[in-house]
Amino acid sequence: MSNATESPLKVSLERDGKLLRLTLARPKANIVDAAMIGALRAALTEHLPKPNLRAVLLSAEGPHFSFGASVDEHMPGCFAQMLNQLHALVRQLVESPVPVLVAVRGQCLGGGLEVAAAGNFLFAAPGAMFGQPEIKLAVFAPAASCLLPERIGQAQAEDLLFSGRSISADEALRIGLLTAIAEDPDQAALDYFDQHLATVSASTLRLAVRAARAKVVQRISKKIDFVEKMYVEELMSTHDAVEGLTAFTEKRPAQWQDR
Repeated sequence: MSNATESPLKVSLERDGKLLRLTLARPKANIVDAAMIGALRAALTEHLPKPNLRAVLLSAEGPHFSFGASVDEHMPGCFAQMLNQLHALVRQLVESPVPVLVAVRGQCLGGGLEVAAAGNFLFAAPGAMFGQPEIKLAVFAPAASCLLPERIGQAQAEDLLFSGRSISADEALRIGLLTAIAEDPDQAALDYFDQHLATVSASTLRLAVRAARAKVVQRISKKIDFVEKMYVEELMSTHDAVEGLTAFTEKRPAQWQDR
């Protein structure tokens, strides 16, 4: 078990400072809680401006990438601040001036998938599983509602968002969520970096990223504002959203009233 005082994130500069490596370090769940979000935001804020940086590699310790966000932090009274900070992190990743590579093993769920889907290229182990199970708790996934339609198309995104089902790495590759499946996804991401990004001009790469992603970034940012407001002002005023979260924390079946 990690000591609660330890940072939930390992940060290192590799490849002569050309690659920023961020490793979620609270296995096995690697919960995307306020501490994890804060550590990720701080690392990105510090290192993304460095002119020789060419990419970020986001990975995780342990058998799973992340079980998702902290349900306790999504309860009434604290969810608005949590959501705001998570969305600020998603924006940082989406607006990153350099490509973000993500290496996934095991479960990649909920807020964990939202963080991963904010990257550019996802590499996954054969047994990895991906899902947005929020609907099963009577809430929806705000950031994923913005990210997944851009990544995998509207119909595929709606399937995951409305059903809450998890999909295998094979299906994730087929629908375009993944770049590749590899026994060692961290190494696959490093190989991609070494072969395709390490030797290009960092200044030109930043311009290429801006040029390619300008409209995508605008759409996602505008929609995040919309869905965050909906979540805060509409969803969390319903009986069922509070009941679903409460039932989960109390480990009991939820009782829906459809209101």
